[in-house]
Amino acid sequence: MNVTHTSVSSATFFRQIREFIDSKQWTAAQKALESLLQSEPQNVPLRIELAAVILQQGRMRAATSQLLQAVPMLPNDAPTIIHLAWHLSINGEIQGARACLAHLQRAPDPPAEVLSEQAHLHWMLGEISAARTSMDRAVALGVTTSSEYYLNAMLHQFTGRIAEAESVLLACLQRWPRHGDSAVILANLRKQTLESNHLELFRGSLAGMATDSITIRDRFARAEFESAIFKVHDDLGHQEEAWAALERSNVLMREINPYDRAGESALTEALIHGADVLAPVTATQVPRFDGPIPIFIVGMPRSGTTLLDHMLSGHSDVVSAGEILDFQRQFHWVTDVAPGGTEGMLAAISRCEEVDFAELGARYLKQTQWRAQGHKYYIDKLPINVRMVPFIRRALPQARILHLTRDPMDVCWSNLKVMFGMASSYCYDQHALAHYYGEYVRLTNHWRTILPSVMLDVSYTSLVTDPATTLHQVLLHCGLEMEESCLHPERNVAPVATPSSVQVREAIHSHTLGQWRRYTAQLSPLQQALAGYGVSVD
Repeated sequence: MNVTHTSVSSATFFRQIREFIDSKQWTAAQKALESLLQSEPQNVPLRIELAAVILQQGRMRAATSQLLQAVPMLPNDAPTIIHLAWHLSINGEIQGARACLAHLQRAPDPPAEVLSEQAHLHWMLGEISAARTSMDRAVALGVTTSSEYYLNAMLHQFTGRIAEAESVLLACLQRWPRHGDSAVILANLRKQTLESNHLELFRGSLAGMATDSITIRDRFARAEFESAIFKVHDDLGHQEEAWAALERSNVLMREINPYDRAGESALTEALIHGADVLAPVTATQVPRFDGPIPIFIVGMPRSGTTLLDHMLSGHSDVVSAGEILDFQRQFHWVTDVAPGGTEGMLAAISRCEEVDFAELGARYLKQTQWRAQGHKYYIDKLPINVRMVPFIRRALPQARILHLTRDPMDVCWSNLKVMFGMASSYCYDQHALAHYYGEYVRLTNHWRTILPSVMLDVSYTSLVTDPATTLHQVLLHCGLEMEESCLHPERNVAPVATPSSVQVREAIHSHTLGQWRRYTAQLSPLQQALAGYGVSVD
């Protein structure tokens, strides 16, 4: 059905647009929104809606264009500014999102909810110190929601204020006893001891939950509390109780977030094929750029990437940008494919032969170089970028790539026992975990074959048992001189926004090596499955 704004009343017109969107008639919704914008070109909410409709059709460039056009039109309306900033950030237009934040910060005497949203946006952009400042102002005025309490606690954790984080999380669970996110963070803030632990708190919250609820939200909350209970028992050395809680948590997570084995294998094949069909880069094709150089740290999650990041960012010429998504977002932009899980990545990779890699590199740098904050190098520490190594090499030949490697059983156990939420479905089942690790090994072995010396393998075991020698090799690969401060991550006060933020503030140690052996019997399916994928395990 075709409609025009002039033929019907505004209320009817908006109702028709909503009907188009609700029924997923994206083309009709786009035409209707474009018609309305002809008479209201300064209407920012309409442009945001239009961008979302275009993105639903898979066209990322046109969607981001609409969002960027809205930036100079920003009204003095905090919710609209925040809404636009979120959409810009998700679509990889970080500079546009920062412009929205700058505009928002000019508002006089903002209320607590606006300051909380500012803090959340700063956190999303990796600006942890700025997020902490905004959150402190919000708390002073009074925060009222569980999400505000949770963000406040996380920002305390990321900036090393563990006692404050624990206090806020306890207050959150007192007001909202079923807030599973808080339970997970609380359990992992420190080692739980016989004298001081939160086991009864977690058990009490879990006992108050309905066991027969079929909603994803309720089942996820139960899984989070079971994960927290596992952490307490594990810290206390109660292996039998710990494993039982971990299994209960993982059973729930497998049900609500099953692993897509076929999709993961297809993605590996596509990445390998995509890398193989790229013509080798020549000297004349190498784009030149001025300014700070990115250092990519990649690998399996829980492989030690945060530790290396924190050590390396102790260097006077290096700063950490944290876990940023910019390279994949810009890859989706140059391929004009909307992000959307495995299917979106497969579609983007299928177009890699058409990519202007110089443009990809330039767009990445435009969105990220501000993060260097005057340093010569900045770290992009996103483990999943291990998939993108050949494309990073083509787009950013000057960038350094560091690949953390860790004992297969150690890294798989570390993934299995950590609550990653809905983002990582592979880590809640031993066979799925082995398959995912096997695909990771296939990729990295192939990268070493087609791109020798591009990706420096950094052994986690060597990093914690012989840090001076290992870090010297890392710095040499990056073109940096050795500095003693790199060997003392416990002295690095920079914010760390990952699940390992507490551990990396300790002096370098090897306590985590071989931790999986406490559960040797329970992990025998994982050992056997890894061996079946050709992975050597002790």
